[in-house]
Amino acid sequence: MSGTYLGMPSFPTAAAASTRDMRLRGNLRHATHTIRAKREQAVAELGDWQELRAAGAALKERTLRHLDHYLEQLEDAVTAAGGHVHWAQDAAEANRIVTDLVLRTGESEVVKVKSMATQEIGLNDALARAGISAHETDLAELIVQLGDDLPSHILVPAIHRNRDEIRDIFRSKMGDRGRAAPKNLSDDPRELAEAARLHLREKFLNAKVGVSGANFMVAETGTLVVVESEGNGRMCLTLPETLISVVGIEKVVPTWQDLEVFLQTLPRSSTAERMNPYTSTWTGTTDEDGPSDFHLVLLDNGRTDALADTVGRQALRCIRCSACLNVCPVYERAGGHAYGSAYPGPIGAILTPQLRGVGSELDASLPYASSLCGACYEVCPVAIDIPEVLVHLRERVVEGGTVSVRGRRTTVKPAKGHAAERAAMRAARWTFEHPRALRAGMRMASHARRLTPRRLPLPGAGRAWSDSRDLPRPAPESFRDWWRRTRGPDAGSADSGKAEVRERGERRDGGAR
Repeated sequence: MSGTYLGMPSFPTAAAASTRDMRLRGNLRHATHTIRAKREQAVAELGDWQELRAAGAALKERTLRHLDHYLEQLEDAVTAAGGHVHWAQDAAEANRIVTDLVLRTGESEVVKVKSMATQEIGLNDALARAGISAHETDLAELIVQLGDDLPSHILVPAIHRNRDEIRDIFRSKMGDRGRAAPKNLSDDPRELAEAARLHLREKFLNAKVGVSGANFMVAETGTLVVVESEGNGRMCLTLPETLISVVGIEKVVPTWQDLEVFLQTLPRSSTAERMNPYTSTWTGTTDEDGPSDFHLVLLDNGRTDALADTVGRQALRCIRCSACLNVCPVYERAGGHAYGSAYPGPIGAILTPQLRGVGSELDASLPYASSLCGACYEVCPVAIDIPEVLVHLRERVVEGGTVSVRGRRTTVKPAKGHAAERAAMRAARWTFEHPRALRAGMRMASHARRLTPRRLPLPGAGRAWSDSRDLPRPAPESFRDWWRRTRGPDAGSADSGKAEVRERGERRDGGAR
């Protein structure tokens, strides 16, 4: 894939363009609503869904608290089973490790299982610079790759494409990377799938090196797990002589028993299936069965920094189901490319700024790519409170503060362009801490309500906020004034309030204390 997220504009700038693309919005609306409806039906079949959700969150939290222990246990188990473990601190190191491993085999082509981690680090581009061609074998990833495009969804990377566009891509580009599509190829899904199947079959049968990620890693046995729906993963994991798996360190689970929870929640939340058609597991190497050489690259790339954030670390619980994308009104209208990351949607808005920091204009804008409606939290199968983390990261963008960067506590400066917001928040805090000032301010606002502008004259965020909404007019009378007028001049005093609470308590308890 030659596309790259580097140098992309901030979310507001990118979204301003993508929301005007009516074909894109139509594709996204149809796809997300369809997936969302099917998911609701699949989840409703389980009477203990909320218990499974809580169990998944608890399992992930326990693992994250003891991540060092489980990773060391995983390394020992993988090594004992005949595999090789490599540790990569960042994307550059991971790309270098994988590239060296492929070059060592003497091969110039690899087949790939769909992998968010390899998208995150830009592995395909790194391999291309070393003269190695990486062939995506997931159907949607193949569409994206042939179209010289970027994925826009975690589960369905080509969700922004319709059948006509896919047919045209196959006709014009498939022959450049192998077996060409039939010249009379139509937009019928069966014909498109058959063209992809014939194209990929040659890749599977000739490949000597496979590259994958993993949905889970079991610490006690050193087993890796990939769940998928097309069978291409099974081909990539079993046919090549060498298998290289690049996996984020947060994907580890302690035991086989823990998989019971996630293999129920993941398929229902992602593909709305009771179970995935293909669940592949492998442990090291076995004589005359599968790859003879297995390498596991454990990827940090900002994850331990996220782990150090007591609020933000819950993003590492994510099992990449994409349910939050399918219910997000912002994603539905803006599309995945506007997020400028391998992780679009609500989860990307909290995960990317933690992995990459908030130093760039793009990353500083992502925590604001949300309406804070809370729908993402309601559907998350591991109960990640995405709105809470979004607000937490917005505070970091505006105020700066102490964070972990490559394992060291570092003080980051506030992002540019938020001076007015900081001043407004500090003024609001001072006002709320001084009741007399608050009362005077509310009275002034009530008296001047006819002079209230429809738009904020402030630069930056203030003006942007009011570009799409009118300022509400202040009430003709403040709540405090109304309370004193209707309840008496002493109704708002501290002593009368305490007396009223005391009286209510005595009535409730029958006068006994």
